[in-house]
Order: sequence, then structure tokens, then C-alpha cells
Amino acid sequence: MTVESVLEEAGQKMQGAVSVTRDEMAGVRTGRASPAFVQRITFDYYGQQYPLNQFASFSVPEPRLLVIQPFDKGAISAMERAILASDLGITPSNDGNVIRLSFPPLTEERRKELVKLIHHRAEEGRVAVRNVRRHNKDELERLERDHEISEDELRRAEKELQKLTDQHIAEIDEILSHKEKELLEV
Repeated sequence: MTVESVLEEAGQKMQGAVSVTRDEMAGVRTGRASPAFVQRITFDYYGQQYPLNQFASFSVPEPRLLVIQPFDKGAISAMERAILASDLGITPSNDGNVIRLSFPPLTEERRKELVKLIHHRAEEGRVAVRNVRRHNKDELERLERDHEISEDELRRAEKELQKLTDQHIAEIDEILSHKEKELLEV
């Protein structure tokens, strides 16, 4: 294993942690409707679990309304049950053709709870990035112990690893500030 491969692996894993954090943040409900809220919801269709997004199209005709258009009208009731069972906290309504999700405005208290939640998720993302750094730093030190790289190469690689870490943590902080601004917007 070379220094370059260790750093490349670290960069990929850190980017993965940032992506997971971004996806989790997208799933946090703000005052606006978004198809991202129902991305992780699965429903039972003929004994199998399927994600909603494979069996329906989504549109946002108004800022607080999400319309789900199932490809198969027979799946509407199963989709509706799955949405009710999810952690969205929204009661769907259907007219036999489409499912409508009406997002009520968030209360001040709920906004504060959601801000705490996104701060927690951002911290989990930062911890994941730091864990990648720690693991790869150990790998670099092992290379130095095995005399595959010199002490100077180890120091340079550690600086590069720290730079990667700082870059990815800054990316998570940017996602957090954007989401926080979105949540606190009335």
C-alpha cells in the first residue's frame, strides 16, 4: 500500500460520510414540500418492500404541497399506509388517482427541535470523517514502522490527510448552515 492509495481511500470514505450527511439532512422536513422527504419510505406491494420513488412520480405544485402520482392505481392504499406509518407526521389524502401531502407550517418549537436534530446529524458526519482520518493515520504510521516510507513522507502525508479532513468537515458545516437557514426561514 502506498501513501497515495491511503490518501485516495481516505478522500473517498470522507466524501461518502459527507454524502450520507447530505442525504440525512435532505430528509429533515422544513416548511417546504420536497420529494426528498419520501425517498426512504418503502411500501408493501404484493408481499415485497419497494421504495416509493420506484412506483410513483412526484411534483410540488405549491410550496407546502407534495403530489405523489402512482404508476399503478392499485398501490395507492399501500403507499398511503406506508406514509402514515413513517416518521413524517403527515396524514396523506387521496382522490383515487394521486396522493396529496399537505405540509403545515412549522411551529417555533418544532423548528428548534429540528435545528437540534440537524446539529446532531452534522456532528455524526464530522465524527465519521474524523474516524476515517484516525484509521488512515494509523495506516500511514504502520507504513512508516515497516520502513516503507520515511519519517518526512509520513509528516507530509499526515498534513495532506489533515487538509482532506478539514475540507470535508467544512463541507458538512456548509450543508448544516444552509439547512439551518432553511429551517429558521419563516
